[in-house]
Amino acid sequence: MSFRILALGDTALTIEFGDGVERHLLAAVAALDEALAKLIDSGGLRGIVETVPTFRSLTVIYDPLRSSRAEIEPAIRAAIEPPGAALSSGGRRWLLPVCYGDQNSACGPDLDELAAACGLTAAEVIRLHASGSYAVYMLGFLPGFAFMGDLPEVLARPRRSEPRLRVPAGSVATAGTLTAIYPWESPGGWHLIGACPVPLFSPAWPQAALLQPGDRVGFRAVDEAEYRSLQVDLAAARASPQPPASLLCEPATER
Repeated sequence: MSFRILALGDTALTIEFGDGVERHLLAAVAALDEALAKLIDSGGLRGIVETVPTFRSLTVIYDPLRSSRAEIEPAIRAAIEPPGAALSSGGRRWLLPVCYGDQNSACGPDLDELAAACGLTAAEVIRLHASGSYAVYMLGFLPGFAFMGDLPEVLARPRRSEPRLRVPAGSVATAGTLTAIYPWESPGGWHLIGACPVPLFSPAWPQAALLQPGDRVGFRAVDEAEYRSLQVDLAAARASPQPPASLLCEPATER
């Protein structure tokens, strides 16, 4: 696989594998991140502070007092998997409940508009969205905000022309070929089609973000009554020492 290594000042390197949002680029990023983690754990690569995966690249941040590009780059090049290399099944599978806009318009104010733009009914949008299995490509924008793909092509629409100043926490949204859940209230320009009662981020958890790159996520449509019940049941999850394990289906078999 082709790649290039770019310097970010004297404390980081970025390894770029491409310029799009594609599964094979995600696999390459995940494979390198995994390989470097093993190398760091074994003591074979010193001075690494953090690795940051994105859709198409991995940034390696290092301490310039403990290492240098001259030391790190050869290890990175050696760790990049050849084309077709198998990726371990380290990700997890999640099944998250979603109350879609046809159950409660406050849970998805853009559902009907998105359905009309796609030439579908609201029920068809819900069926297609809830039947997908989505890969977590990267985290960004907000703590715990997971960019997930790939949305069925028929549902792919550009972001809203006028972003909202306030998107409620838990909003399930789409933009382009991606879907996501807003973990916090914030501005946002994605199409809001539902709401998820699951907390996605807590400093009390071993991994603060519930969803991690390489995980896979499915959605289960629930009615408003179940959504409200789950809100109550999960209210304490953010303060608990572990995330809600009942939503974890199984280790992923692919990334």
